[in-house]
Amino acid sequence: MLNFSRRRMETVGLPPGSLIHVGEKRMEKTTISLIDYDETHFETHEEISVEETFAFRDRENTTWIHIQGIHDPSVVEKIGTHYHIHPLVMEDVLNSDQRPKIDRYEDCLYVVMKSIRSRSELPEKTVSILVEQVSILLGPNFVISFQESDAPIFDPVKKRILNRMGRIRKLGNDYLAYALMDTIIDDYFLVLDDLEDEIEKYEENLILDRPRENPYGLYQLKRQILYARKAIYPVRDLVVRFQKTDLALVSESTAVYVRDLYDHVIQLIDIVETFREMSTSLLELYHTSISNRMNEVMKVLTIISTTFIPLSFITGLYGMNFKYMPELEREWGYPAVWGIILAVALTLLVFFKRKKWL
Repeated sequence: MLNFSRRRMETVGLPPGSLIHVGEKRMEKTTISLIDYDETHFETHEEISVEETFAFRDRENTTWIHIQGIHDPSVVEKIGTHYHIHPLVMEDVLNSDQRPKIDRYEDCLYVVMKSIRSRSELPEKTVSILVEQVSILLGPNFVISFQESDAPIFDPVKKRILNRMGRIRKLGNDYLAYALMDTIIDDYFLVLDDLEDEIEKYEENLILDRPRENPYGLYQLKRQILYARKAIYPVRDLVVRFQKTDLALVSESTAVYVRDLYDHVIQLIDIVETFREMSTSLLELYHTSISNRMNEVMKVLTIISTTFIPLSFITGLYGMNFKYMPELEREWGYPAVWGIILAVALTLLVFFKRKKWL
């Protein structure tokens, strides 16, 4: 967090469009891959240079350029200059703190989304969410995607293109942009499934009166749900604007699938809001469970104290150092006191039992 803040400070006072990477460096080297295809053929290139992509700009086929590692401003600048990308877009690509959004720039659309993945952390195997920014630029005959890390989040799309699966080879670059967005949204469901398992685990422990030693895990769970909500919630407006754009970049045939994407986002929002309420309820249930356990302990201690108060009075009375106490000279004095003590204790226990305090 401190490093990120320092990187943000470097941009203060600079003119709009200044190309400075803001965020965490997640790769040592920026890698570029390219797939150029149409319905009948395709060609793919892995780990190519920026200059090698320039020859595909004016082709009539659909060209997908995928850049992993956005920490090198020179790569983004070269791509932006050759493909006539607006400087504000290049600035947003390098800033990994962008909110999910869609912007229109002349003859292109710029989409920012958050890709989230889950992993289990030891020792308690709690779910942790990894968030990274993905930028998608939809142009006249190309799609350029920018990703912070080398995580294979778009491998399903690549397999569909290479294996000619579905409609992706028949439709244009707008459908490719939709497919990339759809892949990111599908990963949201996987993350929410993991969060649901985590919620059920905590819920079972609390219901069975097995609360953990501290509420850190519950607070961590609530934080992960908030991370997911922050990534998912703005996508609703993004999808609506992607569908209703007046540019000729999104065809009516693709808009039909985008409407289905909108339904998925609404479903995700409903799920994440439910999880948010459940996490709050679990925290309340945790504190209630701890309070109940404390009340049980205090009840037992109170009963023990109440039972011994009259017995302490009796023993204290006969522990006084007076010479003339009638019972001290009698043979049955000591057994009589013990009888009184046992009778008082038994009477109190019966009284507590009838009051259902035991």
